[in-house]
Amino acid sequence: MKLQIELSSKSYSIDLENPIDVSIPVLFNGPQPNTYGVPPAHSKTYEDKNFIGDTRRGGSCNFETCAITPHCNGTHTECAGHISLERISIHNTLRSLLIPSTLITVKPVNSSETSETYSPDKLKDDEIITAKSLFYKLNDAPKEFLKGLLIRTLPNDDSKKERNYKDVNAPFFSLEAMDYLDELGVDHLLVDMPSVDRAMDDGKLSAHHIFWAVPQGSHDVDPEAYSTKTITEMIFVPDEIADGNYLLNIQIPNFVADAAPSRPILYRIH
Repeated sequence: MKLQIELSSKSYSIDLENPIDVSIPVLFNGPQPNTYGVPPAHSKTYEDKNFIGDTRRGGSCNFETCAITPHCNGTHTECAGHISLERISIHNTLRSLLIPSTLITVKPVNSSETSETYSPDKLKDDEIITAKSLFYKLNDAPKEFLKGLLIRTLPNDDSKKERNYKDVNAPFFSLEAMDYLDELGVDHLLVDMPSVDRAMDDGKLSAHHIFWAVPQGSHDVDPEAYSTKTITEMIFVPDEIADGNYLLNIQIPNFVADAAPSRPILYRIH
């Protein structure tokens, strides 16, 4: 099945038969990525005096209770409610079904190799995604395909699917890089790191604040006029998926929460 769309007076054919899943599946009770050392996503057979939810133990069906911390246990999509006093929900924020998007690959640089900034101050071991590296990849990108942006970082390998980020120095964005993404008009940012900010950043979440246009140090967000941009973290894009333009669908459960587990799907464009 193919879909014909028109963007900026140009026609494109979308291949719906071969979707590309760039999420990390949640393997309850199994290997999975983890941030901040929270309990891993886990599930447990439900049972009481009259029922057991496991066919292997004689139950009539499988029936489990699952526990997950979306921000820390795998691919998830979050909204401005992540940093606001108001309880803004992802199910009200993510309104776009098919998002013209661009996939790029970048290599973070050591903090000593760039004059770009961060708050709090950079540390000597920080690995930074810079505005310069993004400009190099995106300066000539078709503007109509920048509503969504997926960033694959190098090195890229399968260990990202089960990495414990307490043991890994994950890259993050400079403040100038986030300003540049704002200038480009990116509404949906997808990254293969656990956060667009440094893990230990004194709770500032400076890059998040820039992306959602919330003043630094503030948690005040107008519940009637808040940013509908989204950030999706801990995706995984295999090397064989080429950089370029795609149509993106971000699938989430209908959670009334600031974030939810998600399944970003890419569709090739011809």
